[in-house]
Amino acid sequence: MKTPDWLIATPSARHRVNVGLRAGLAAFGGYGLALLGAAAFAAGLPFDFRPDAVSLAIMIAFVLQLIAIIWAFAAATIARAVLGLAIPAALFGLWLLLLR
Repeated sequence: MKTPDWLIATPSARHRVNVGLRAGLAAFGGYGLALLGAAAFAAGLPFDFRPDAVSLAIMIAFVLQLIAIIWAFAAATIARAVLGLAIPAALFGLWLLLLR
């Protein structure tokens, strides 16, 4: 029995899937990391005036998202890219839990 053509993964198809997965990871993973980072920094920065802490946390979140996007495409494998975003996200989540 002959294998259907749509089941054969050509190198160009694998490349397109790889880029698509990395783009999704960069978009959604970067957003999640920036969101957790902003919340953790807003709650944890030692400012007397809370709006200053929130403003600085949001600025840091933009940098975190940029770093996450760069990391998603710079990592050698998708698994490393996922781990590279999941570990800092878990640390920010832990920091938030400890601050409460």
